[in-house]
Amino acid sequence: MMVNDFEKQLTGGHPNSLGNTVQVVEEVLANTARFEDLFQCYFSKNEVVRLRVSNAMKRICKENKALLVPYLNRFLDEISTIHQASAQWTLAQLFLSLEKDMSPEQLKKAKNILVYNLENQDDWIVLNMTMKTLGDWSFSDVQLKQWLLSQLERLCLDKRKSVAGGANKLRIKLMEG
Repeated sequence: MMVNDFEKQLTGGHPNSLGNTVQVVEEVLANTARFEDLFQCYFSKNEVVRLRVSNAMKRICKENKALLVPYLNRFLDEISTIHQASAQWTLAQLFLSLEKDMSPEQLKKAKNILVYNLENQDDWIVLNMTMKTLGDWSFSDVQLKQWLLSQLERLCLDKRKSVAGGANKLRIKLMEG
């Protein structure tokens, strides 16, 4: 498989830095036909590239979420299977942003993905972002709310302050609302 220009641009530098992510986002926003090239970088063997693609997707979603809507099924079917925390926490954020653009079937699938992640993942950012999205969705889904409250009881006991604190705040908010 040939490496595309965006993969090259997103490679290198400090693993925790954005590298050329902002530049890539600007290129995609200026030429939306290049979105597919960026999306393909999710399948890079380089986890830093995949992390930066996730960051780029959030940025593009804020500026022009219509670019992501035709890719909803691919996010649900393909990106959700990537075993990388940055992809998982980004999906929680993107799903929340794209909720109104989802069909009922897509929303159901997104909920199932996030329910699975909340039950099975241990990354603190994945847990926090997933709790936030599921919490927002729980106000209009009684069954999800009941399930989430039981998960929040478990997460309130997490050794990490951000997870436990976030779970406790959300639990109180859900019980009040």
